[in-house]
Amino acid sequence: MEAETVPRYVEGETAFRADTCEALRAAAARGELGLAAVGRGGYPGAALPEGSVPELRSAGVWDAPESQTWGLGWHRNEGIELAYCHRGHTGFAVAERAETLTRGSLTVTRPWQRHRVGTPRVGPCRLSWLVLDVGTRRPNEPWRWPDWLLLEPGQKRRLTELLSQNERPVWTADADLETGFRRLAATLEAGAELVHIKIAVNEILAALLEMLERRRIPLDRALPSTARTVELFLEELPARVAEPWDVARMARACGLGTTRFSDYCRRITNMAPNAYLRACRVRAAARLLRREPRLSVTEIAGRAGFSTSQYFATVFRRETGVTPRAYRAAPEAAAARERGEP
Repeated sequence: MEAETVPRYVEGETAFRADTCEALRAAAARGELGLAAVGRGGYPGAALPEGSVPELRSAGVWDAPESQTWGLGWHRNEGIELAYCHRGHTGFAVAERAETLTRGSLTVTRPWQRHRVGTPRVGPCRLSWLVLDVGTRRPNEPWRWPDWLLLEPGQKRRLTELLSQNERPVWTADADLETGFRRLAATLEAGAELVHIKIAVNEILAALLEMLERRRIPLDRALPSTARTVELFLEELPARVAEPWDVARMARACGLGTTRFSDYCRRITNMAPNAYLRACRVRAAARLLRREPRLSVTEIAGRAGFSTSQYFATVFRRETGVTPRAYRAAPEAAAARERGEP
């Protein structure tokens, strides 16, 4: 494997690293499935030549003859990822949308979009994939396709629009896409040279563009916007309440100044950033009080992102009308509050 660090991007002081598919690598080593792949960084398979086609991060095919003991849990990839199910079935999810992949299913996940394969385990299936880095770290950044992609500049712009401005994660591939993925899989299994892999990737992306154009898919131009960047950040914030957020750090995570970030936050939530963060932390604390009876109030305060237990108790009582201990002692009332505002 070449000496290259695992790609990442940073939101404030938090670094997201590209997935390394360690569970897949381990399953292949145990002989649970067949695997043929090439990659760079931490991806499995034969190492791609250093300095050659750096945008191609990973390409591979696995053949799982029976249900697996592993799955690829929630993870992110630094590039656009396309995957094709040749046969069999397995679970797949993007955000809160869960699907079952069957023969002919094509998945599309945008750069750094959170997704998983398996529910939680991978089913018996033959699946091939490719990950292509287009240089983006946030939804509102421009995509940069590699020079070795043979589409015309206008076609690259159109493919960017079609992929970045719709949120449908699973498609039924047409015959040309199926042919492209079969060629990619056969090329990888034969251990062919890099030039043949590039030809297969070009064939797949050209077929994808033609398929999406024929289907006249509706586009949402707000998806790659600054507003969408802030919206996605706010959607993930409840799962990251323990981090030491302030308005400046939240704004940096979205690539914005504090004034613009605060404006977008108010538009989306009707709350100032600190108020929204505080509400997320109170809800997280309320869940922990109910579900983690062994944790002390001080431990819960820390896990929910409050600097001290005293401050936590003050904020919690102001927001809920009861102390943390009273909330924990009255489970029925707590459940009623959690169904609405805590």
